[in-house]
Amino acid sequence: MTATTPPVSDRQRQVEDELVQTVLASFRETPDARLKELMQAMVRHLHAFIREVRLTETEWQQAIDFLTAAGHITTDRRQEFVLLSDVLGASMQTINVNHEATAGATEATVVGPFFVEDSPEIPIGGDMAAGAPGEPCWVEGTVTDTHGNPVPGARLEVWEADEDGLYDVQYADGHLAGRAHLFTDDEGDYTFWGLTPTPYPIPHDGPVGALLDKTGRSPLRASHLHFMVTAPGLRTLVTHIFVEGDSLLASDAVFGVKESLVRRFERQAPGTPTPDGRDLAGKSWSRVRFDIVLPVPHDR
Repeated sequence: MTATTPPVSDRQRQVEDELVQTVLASFRETPDARLKELMQAMVRHLHAFIREVRLTETEWQQAIDFLTAAGHITTDRRQEFVLLSDVLGASMQTINVNHEATAGATEATVVGPFFVEDSPEIPIGGDMAAGAPGEPCWVEGTVTDTHGNPVPGARLEVWEADEDGLYDVQYADGHLAGRAHLFTDDEGDYTFWGLTPTPYPIPHDGPVGALLDKTGRSPLRASHLHFMVTAPGLRTLVTHIFVEGDSLLASDAVFGVKESLVRRFERQAPGTPTPDGRDLAGKSWSRVRFDIVLPVPHDR
């Protein structure tokens, strides 16, 4: 309570406490024990917030209007509620809670709002950029488990924004670019061509963007490349790699940066031979190595 907030009388506290208890009791007979736990905890925290800040009716209506606007702008290609969760750190905290630190395992981070099912498959050494504008980047690595065993046949979903800061789903023409999936070889190795990641803003033309503007926060994300890695018998990993030296590493809009995920993208001068002999027509390019370690279930 701030110095300007009037004190709350004992009688008023009693009225508010009684309402909390009444609402909690309404969920007492919920058959699903987990749902009961979630709903009652949510009620306790929500009412505690309302009481702590002494929420006004005008502010309550503004919150309702905000959520309504978020619903109206959400489509099958844009998820404003995921965006809201991201900028509040809720997405990242959920990742932290559900992916406890496992010795030696690659750390997880947010999936973001631009993952799309059924991406095109590319072979080892293929090009996931598919014509998206940007500097070519050679990505290579090995997938192992936390016991050091290579993981052949692991599925890697990879996706990223182009040099204009846009994902393919943000274009109106429906084309697929800057996303693909591939599988590790018999030794657990993978390689592919992508784009050198560049910073970009999260969508900020909707209610979440207005919120960031009003709170003086930047919508910019640190440069990154997304990975989702799955393999039978191992825990699924959703992660990024970030570009060493990026000035936005400390202020990523969705709090997704972890130090262990920062990698050096080595810039290559125009004309430098590529690992697979690809002719880049005199363009500069970069290369990065990302060795991925998948946690074995129950490892700690």
